Amino acid sequence: MQTLQSVRFYPMWLAGLVLALMASWAQAADFKVTDTDGKSHTLSGYKGKWVLVNYWATWCPPCLEEIPDLIALHENKKNNLVVIGVALDYRNAKQVTDFADGLLVNYPIVLGNAQIVNQIGPVRGLPTTYLYNPDGKMVAQQVGVITRAAVENYIAGKIASSNK
Repeated sequence: MQTLQSVRFYPMWLAGLVLALMASWAQAADFKVTDTDGKSHTLSGYKGKWVLVNYWATWCPPCLEEIPDLIALHENKKNNLVVIGVALDYRNAKQVTDFADGLLVNYPIVLGNAQIVNQIGPVRGLPTTYLYNPDGKMVAQQVGVITRAAVENYIAGKIASSNK
């Protein structure tokens, strides 16, 4: 399992334990979420595309910092990538939708809850991002801000290594 940032060395036993524990949800066959427009999104429904799931909150400055890059990633069809934003820690749906509309968010926004977190993966801080490859396998995660360049470089590296 890699993060979008540089990989750190951990003792082998700890790395093995973490990978074994994470394998149970990393290999999850699917997730199903419904966005604020009432549209359902499933991981299997995006087979053949990269899927980036981003947990965020309206009050979180680092989350807001990465939204322009997430918009750009979602708009760029060359990336073959779909972004799904999962809002956490909100007062009501209108607060979230008004906030997203004000930032011109163009990707689906889901109102997060414990059931959704259990389907996708744990939140150890905000923002937290999960990246699924076109086969539906979770291949990267990151706690903290991500950038468009980091995601595009990661995907390009995976595509290049699979073409060898």
